[in-house]
Amino acid sequence: MSQTEQTLPTRGAAPEVAPERARDRQVYSPRADVVEMSDSIVVIADVPGVSEGDVDITLEKNVLTIAAKVPARTRDGYRLAYGEYSEGYYERSFALSEGVDRDRIEATVAHGVLRLVLPKAKELAARKIAVRSA
Repeated sequence: MSQTEQTLPTRGAAPEVAPERARDRQVYSPRADVVEMSDSIVVIADVPGVSEGDVDITLEKNVLTIAAKVPARTRDGYRLAYGEYSEGYYERSFALSEGVDRDRIEATVAHGVLRLVLPKAKELAARKIAVRSA
């Protein structure tokens, strides 16, 4: 393999950029819906078990990356009989077009759902054009 080629991590492997972060933990790719509105694009991603302090969202060049830590779940008096999610990380990246106003991106998380609002740049936002008689 040449120096310019990179291998992509396999499912469950830690990303190359942060091997210490997810060395012994599962990396999940959260499912997401992307909805286009007249003035924004909304990304809704499932991140069960994640709170506000566990989410890191970065924007570098045209790539928006969601990274979140899934903390260990322990409850007094309970023993986990079956679980599909364990301690680990969520990570997912999206390529953005130039039509997104990067300075006004907003993110909220509640009840295991991350909501990103990506406002369209003013010059690209849909607008009503008045029609006059000639």
